[in-house]
Amino acid sequence: MATGLRQVLRQGQQLVMTQQLQQAIKLLQLSSIDLVAFVEEQVESNPLLEFDYGPADAASPPETGPAALAPADGGDAPLDSRYDNVFTNDDRDMAPAPPVDDGIQALPASPWTTSSGGGDTGPGLDATARLAVPTTLRGHLSDQLGMTVDDGRMMMIGRYLIDLVDDAGYLREALTDVSDRLGCTVADVEETLALLQQFDPPGVCARDLAECLALQLKDRNRYDPAMETLVANLTALADGRTDWLKRQCGVSDEDFADMLMELRALDPKPGLAFDRPHADVVVPDVLISYRGDGAWGVELNADVLPRVLVNAHYYAEVRGASRSKHDRAYLSDCFSNASWLAKALDQRAKTILKVASELVRRQEGFFTHGVSHLRPLNLKQVADAIGMHESTVSRVTAGKYLACPRGTFELKYFFTAAISATGGGDSHSAEAVRHRIRELIDGEDPRAVLSDDKIVEMLVDADIDIARRTVAKYREAMHIPSSVQRRRLKSGR
Repeated sequence: MATGLRQVLRQGQQLVMTQQLQQAIKLLQLSSIDLVAFVEEQVESNPLLEFDYGPADAASPPETGPAALAPADGGDAPLDSRYDNVFTNDDRDMAPAPPVDDGIQALPASPWTTSSGGGDTGPGLDATARLAVPTTLRGHLSDQLGMTVDDGRMMMIGRYLIDLVDDAGYLREALTDVSDRLGCTVADVEETLALLQQFDPPGVCARDLAECLALQLKDRNRYDPAMETLVANLTALADGRTDWLKRQCGVSDEDFADMLMELRALDPKPGLAFDRPHADVVVPDVLISYRGDGAWGVELNADVLPRVLVNAHYYAEVRGASRSKHDRAYLSDCFSNASWLAKALDQRAKTILKVASELVRRQEGFFTHGVSHLRPLNLKQVADAIGMHESTVSRVTAGKYLACPRGTFELKYFFTAAISATGGGDSHSAEAVRHRIRELIDGEDPRAVLSDDKIVEMLVDADIDIARRTVAKYREAMHIPSSVQRRRLKSGR
């Protein structure tokens, strides 16, 4: 048998993702805010793209005719933004599913996108830009330091300590380490810290919770010996040893209850009044409304998506005046990218509407009756129903929100695991079971706190087959204390 290298010609097929298709998939998983930022970049870099600020109902389809055709020389490749072609071999149309007879209707969604409702703020939709800039904790402390201190050494130590204060208002650094870095004595650092702890808000620059509460009580002139003993024994208070604490403080039951109420009125994290973590604005991508005839309307929120126009007339005019081959190639590339973006935005909107309509159809009980009627649902069920791949559905539901009469929910919220029924009936949604556990605990008698085993018995009586460890896992995920801790907390009230 002869051995050696040789060339063999074989014919085969393989799936190749074009660059345009890869970009279309990225567009699909972008949130509305990120999408606006991406489109703004495209408009800035492409002279043939512009935002359409006209009313949504006045928009017209992309222009057709000679001016809108691809250039004759060479021609552009077909625009590739079909999400279903990535994972399937069929050629389904991406148009929204037609209305069905089960009460779910897709509202007309053309045009799919629109500019900001204000119209006078430019193409951007960044709602956070309209928020007032808050006063930071460090800036607030620095202003007070500048008005209080005129000694250069104390000013330098004070500014350094202020930079070490965390967002909650605490100073976690050891004073000895601070003195070593600054080359000063620990007494100087303690003197400066004592001054900072007198600043507003009360309790700021404390080194632990007990000191923070003590500073606030001193500011209220309520730091008497009994309260000092209570603050020094916060661990015993958390453990529920109220009888022992009352003996240590030397107060009656009524006075001890008043002390607890006063302690609960204090702020354990005074710094958050200034340096609050920035809350992202949740803008719903899909709007659900009740029609009044038993049907739910599903439509896209046109106010959160940008609408772009391809200026085909400008393209034809500039291309006709171009003499350089390089210029004509540049214009052709800009026109191709602009046309692709317009089509990709339309495909993205249709896909979101298609998935949202299927979610509403399958979880209609939630919209009508509430969380207790959530049904078990996974990505594969929705993907099979609308003829797409599971990964496409996953991208659509990530970072997208749905607004309905019951509130605003992420689309992923409606995908929940299944918990078997004891009688072999329909399975229960894990989210509905968690909601049931919370209802049972909220309605329990303070004198007869429900244990996890008792909750399991009550759920089994409700035809829910669940283990005790699952109940404990769900309870801990909802930050609900154990039965022992709840008994101590409720008996101390």
